[in-house]
Amino acid sequence: MAARRAGTAAGDASNRFPQQPSAWRVGEFRVSAFRQGLRETGFVEGQNVLIAFRWPEGRYDQLPGLATELVDLRVAVLFAAGGLPSALAAKAATQTIPVVFSAVTDPVRQGLVASLNKPGGNVTGMSLLTFEMVAKSAQLLKELIPTARVIAYLVNPSNKSAQLHANEASNVASALGLAVRLLNASTDDELDDAFASLPKMGVTGLVVPAEPFFDSHRERIVALSKRYSIAVISSLREYVVAGGLVSYGASLPDSYRRAAIYAGRILKGDKPADLPVMQPTKYDLVINLKTAKALGLAVPPALLVTADEVIE
Repeated sequence: MAARRAGTAAGDASNRFPQQPSAWRVGEFRVSAFRQGLRETGFVEGQNVLIAFRWPEGRYDQLPGLATELVDLRVAVLFAAGGLPSALAAKAATQTIPVVFSAVTDPVRQGLVASLNKPGGNVTGMSLLTFEMVAKSAQLLKELIPTARVIAYLVNPSNKSAQLHANEASNVASALGLAVRLLNASTDDELDDAFASLPKMGVTGLVVPAEPFFDSHRERIVALSKRYSIAVISSLREYVVAGGLVSYGASLPDSYRRAAIYAGRILKGDKPADLPVMQPTKYDLVINLKTAKALGLAVPPALLVTADEVIE
């Protein structure tokens, strides 16, 4: 997404800055949260700000071209929704237009910013500590399925952070006495094949990291988990609402809202280099008891007591 103050775009702004995103159903909660954050800084779409939307439809190879399109529109701010792939594409497309990212794992290690406190350059945004979630997810699976010996971890090899996630998953599983099987999937067919392979591996639990392609396919992932009786744990509540077993992590809509506040501040004159990278301040545990019952799992009372939300 990209934003510009209304009235400052050359030419026909109504054509260059479409009001309705082409992938509305998939990205609706992200767009709503983004608009909310802008409103909190005094910007309302169609009144004093225009927003251009570009969607890769799950194809990361489209991101560089889409980022270039937005740069060519001479936008005031580039908002890189969807984590690391879009953030890297936006940074590569411009060294002058401010870039605000959302839901990026370890932006320092990924080379997006110099440091969290002093980003430097033209990039800042909202970080999600998903590496820490890898450890918590494995621990929760162990509590929910005490007999588990093998778990699986879903990885999208098209995402440059995939190897970092895979390494962390292997280290965490080993420390818990679990074997981990890494499953690669970046297409619908690969998702189907990955789930079909789980029963033969003796896998009963699957960790799904926060990742744009997976997030946009969460209903498919949950449906496959039900077909193969696999307990799915994610860092995003949206999976549990769709029928997944458990989630533990920060609110993704809140990540977009807070990043949009930065976009609004930049529109008012703040510089990205002076805006520290934000991090989540709260993590929620969400449990779906209906799914647990269908899987034949007894949720420990201690988990129920500490859960922020229980779906029955």
